[in-house]
Amino acid sequence: MHISILQCQSGRDVAANLAFIESQLRCLEPTQGARLVVLPECCLLFGGHESQQLQYAQSCGTSDLKQTMANFAKQYQVYLVAGTLPILAKDGRAYSRCYLFDDQGETLGHYDKMHLFDVDVSDNTKAYRESDTFCPGHEICVVETPFGKLGFAICYDVRFPELFRALRMAGAEIIVLPSAFTQVTGAAHWQVLLQARAIETQCFVIAANQSGQHNQSRRETWGHSMLVDPWGNILANQQRNIGWLHYEFDVNAAKAQLKEIRANMPVMQHNRFARPQIQTKKL
Repeated sequence: MHISILQCQSGRDVAANLAFIESQLRCLEPTQGARLVVLPECCLLFGGHESQQLQYAQSCGTSDLKQTMANFAKQYQVYLVAGTLPILAKDGRAYSRCYLFDDQGETLGHYDKMHLFDVDVSDNTKAYRESDTFCPGHEICVVETPFGKLGFAICYDVRFPELFRALRMAGAEIIVLPSAFTQVTGAAHWQVLLQARAIETQCFVIAANQSGQHNQSRRETWGHSMLVDPWGNILANQQRNIGWLHYEFDVNAAKAQLKEIRANMPVMQHNRFARPQIQTKKL
């Protein structure tokens, strides 16, 4: 089976971003087995103020962007982790939602970003306040696929190990992480956080990131999309290049590796702390 991570440099033109993604899907060579395609966070709109996402936010049942991504999955016969899309919330904000579609365009599951990036960073943007635009999610998601059991997290979530422990306890074997990690925070923490979450959970981690300067604006992202194994080894790394990062994934070998690592070091059984629970505080 095949894992294909698309590293993007998305801008404020939704049509142009869709055209880029489709042009890259069109270039994929036919495969004998299933292919998992993972897109980064904000793959259809990025580089401006977060509030621009609200112009494209629709309900789950009527979202044109969701339907377009589902059509891509069916047309190009891929399992598609569709980055993040803005889905309208009841309070007028949007959920930053990641969908998983199968190769027939059917929705297998979705996850809404739980931890919102309300931080100050020593870059050109300075202050990030995602909660002004986005509503935090309140449920984890683990989905059975031909690749294994996929769990989902998004970007800033990677700093919260309780979420990843909850995913592991829910059966996750692979965790996908669409991201738009900043240049500054990425250079400092991106790789070490991905390796830590993979080691702690004893899962494969697939991280798709945005990369470079966006719209000649203040937004700059780190790139370095990568695949990390449960022992913390980096199996593939895209550096700063835009485009595909491919990896041939032997599902049987991966499951054997997971079984051996988890049997030899049974951290889930040894953990003496209570099961993580989601807090319902309002953001």
